[in-house]
Amino acid sequence: MPATLHHAREAYDLEFVASRLHDRHLLESSVAVRVFRAPLLAVPVGGRRRGGCMDIGPADVAMAVRDALLDIPGFPDVRLRLVSPPFEPNRWVVEWGEQPPTLQGPCDDLTIRRFYGYSEDAIAR
Repeated sequence: MPATLHHAREAYDLEFVASRLHDRHLLESSVAVRVFRAPLLAVPVGGRRRGGCMDIGPADVAMAVRDALLDIPGFPDVRLRLVSPPFEPNRWVVEWGEQPPTLQGPCDDLTIRRFYGYSEDAIAR
């Protein structure tokens, strides 16, 4: 299952993410990751954004996305994490940057949104 990288402007979710991001200059080094037909935005770490993730699904697709993001500036420590509940055995996310706060213990939405670099306006919504 190949994953290909494209210019960020091709991402289906570009406007959605851009409207919530505090450090909008990160969009300049973001990439659209295309798996199947839908290119989705991958935003690098930087500024207030300490980590990123993409909810991918099957392991083979997640590995392809991880491999596509390896060695790209702004995407340090690209890794896979299984997030499946017992009734859904094959759901993987691709993560980069610091470990998300949810892995460090209980946290609130405000902490999570700040970790992913949301603007204060987006957090207030």
